[in-house]
Amino acid sequence: MKDLGKVNSRQLFSFWKNLSVGMLVMMGTLFLSWLFPFYFSPIISLIAAAYLYTMLYENKLRHSASCMIVPYAMFYCMVSYAFLAIILNVLGIWDIVRIPKELSFFNDPYIAALLLNPVCFVTLVVFYFRRNRLAICIDCKLTKGLLIERGKLGEILNVETHLQLVNLIWLFAILSAIDWTYYFVWYYHNAVVNGRDWYVFLWLNIIAFIIDELYYASRYYNIYLDLKENGEIITESDLSDMTTKTYLRFYVICGNSIFINPHVADPYHAKSYVADTPFVTKRNVNGITTGEVHGIIQRLTGVRDGELRFFFGRKSPDLSKHRILRYFYFVGDENGCPEMDIDGEWVNFENIKRVYNESPQQLSLTMLTDISRMVTIILTQKIFDERGYRRLKITSYQPTFNLEDVREGNYDFQDDKWLRVAMYNSDTRGFHFKRWKDRFSTLMKGRKRKRQF
Repeated sequence: MKDLGKVNSRQLFSFWKNLSVGMLVMMGTLFLSWLFPFYFSPIISLIAAAYLYTMLYENKLRHSASCMIVPYAMFYCMVSYAFLAIILNVLGIWDIVRIPKELSFFNDPYIAALLLNPVCFVTLVVFYFRRNRLAICIDCKLTKGLLIERGKLGEILNVETHLQLVNLIWLFAILSAIDWTYYFVWYYHNAVVNGRDWYVFLWLNIIAFIIDELYYASRYYNIYLDLKENGEIITESDLSDMTTKTYLRFYVICGNSIFINPHVADPYHAKSYVADTPFVTKRNVNGITTGEVHGIIQRLTGVRDGELRFFFGRKSPDLSKHRILRYFYFVGDENGCPEMDIDGEWVNFENIKRVYNESPQQLSLTMLTDISRMVTIILTQKIFDERGYRRLKITSYQPTFNLEDVREGNYDFQDDKWLRVAMYNSDTRGFHFKRWKDRFSTLMKGRKRKRQF
């Protein structure tokens, strides 16, 4: 399964391009607000926001695996700036508040950077602290898999997105401090705006964006070279020549024990070993029948009377020709667990749960992902109903489960419904308000349809 850990060069380039487009939009907004009549500034920012929204929508339609948090944040920066500028000007016209004339786009000069930079700073700080709870992030996790599911690219996207947000927060904080310090303390005189003033309020901002962009271009090119040197890059030509592969993973279960090989080579860390199921195979086909899968696990285990059950499967978000299918294979009877003619041992699931909670690095990334999905769906289904409300009002209630529950229970691990409930339920702040708003919207739509008839 080492191919699944490789990085698609197109996705790495797309990740850099998304950041570049967001920064170009910022530069373009500042420049065009200076070039055109000042009262066009909110319109320019809304057009920029519309362009970013179009990019986000196209990315969703293409099912791109790239992270879109930064363009999403830039979109909100543009919208927030436009509406705040309009509100401040309306309040100023009505004499409700007094604003500096440099913040009124009906006056000359109007200095967009004085408002845009602080708005971007505040917006990005909010996104930084909410980055794991954003709707776009939740949808990405459900459709493309969790971070640990996506191998090296998932690790890169997680680290680099965090770095981009921190970098942009500091960038807008520094630019805001420079602009407002120059405005209040240094040499700015609002009677006449000279070339030095525009250098600070406009060109210095644009130069800072360009330098930041060049830094990221160099950074991602070096990351690409490092990955290529380590054989972790898949190019477009490799993708076109790549045959379709279906990986099969089987979790062989006996009672509350699972058969594990504790000394499997870690594909992501050289000279390192992790615990994983030894029953993994690969087929160069796009589809495979249940009968064929049953025959494969019978040959691997030597047990012919076991019960095969589908766990879940998904296509690799970064390598669309690859997919992984997981299965449970329940074996054993009152006489105990059968002997396996393969390296490994029967491990009680309670020990697996202890390792999962205390030392997850001892498990393979794929097994860690699979256990996370299984545990999340089972516990969520026991705690909450389909609407997200607790079945029992006791908030301290924590149910338990074992592998016998998996065998006896009617759980659909392929359906993402319970993962959504786990991420957004009655224990989440704002849940009841959102449910009330959704019911109100549904009610209004129903009344509208009745009036039409």
